Amino acid sequence: MSEETTKLTTRRQVPAVTRALAILRFLARSPDPVGVNPIARGLDLIPSTCLHILRVLQDEGLVDFDSNTKRYSIGIGILPLARSALQRNSFSTLVQPRLSALSQKFGVTSIATQLSEPGQMVVVALSQSSMPFRLQVDLGSRFPALISATGRLIAAHNDLDETALRAEFDKLIWDHPPSFDDWMDQVNEARDRGYAVDRGVYISGVTVVAVPIFGNNGKMKRSLVAIGISERLQNREIPKIAKAMQGIRDDIEETQIDTGS
Repeated sequence: MSEETTKLTTRRQVPAVTRALAILRFLARSPDPVGVNPIARGLDLIPSTCLHILRVLQDEGLVDFDSNTKRYSIGIGILPLARSALQRNSFSTLVQPRLSALSQKFGVTSIATQLSEPGQMVVVALSQSSMPFRLQVDLGSRFPALISATGRLIAAHNDLDETALRAEFDKLIWDHPPSFDDWMDQVNEARDRGYAVDRGVYISGVTVVAVPIFGNNGKMKRSLVAIGISERLQNREIPKIAKAMQGIRDDIEETQIDTGS
């Protein structure tokens, strides 16, 4: 078998697996249980095919079914898989104590994110602020890759086509939506500055500061993020937080090089 044939074989699609993953992601994004027909319409699947896959996922505990409402939701069987993935993620292990120190020092909620499925970032480590009022973020939470401060960094460092960027930008939901041109100015600013700031644009009254972490290919694949109430997170504090997160990033990169991770 030729090398080219081998490459084609390794890239061959497996439709049943692709559809099953699409259904799991659809249910993970949905705030409420969903029936077969809405799932099928949302994913452009034949309803009978969708139903067969859902039943297999239900048997495996990855999907829950409510016999009264005839609706499906993501199942708790996904949790052991997610927990195992996080425990084996050396980045999460390295960054967790550093996030705790950052939260304690600056009174912010600190998170680390990682690109997962296309167009999505997932929270892989977090530390809540000890302040009486804080923002609730959960381990495993997902959000659009281009949203808020992290999104500006993704757009700045991953050489994305502007047409594709605009199409994805139009899907984003903000409390105070920026124009695409203003957003692109902020993307360029984030590239030049080395970190990004979202002052109440994504969520009213909330400031988000993000620092990029790059993969071996030079593209951004993770981020460190600090989230705080804007009234408490004054402008003079933002460069200090960004510098602290850049220090965490550099420390982690050196540790991974030393250990060969």
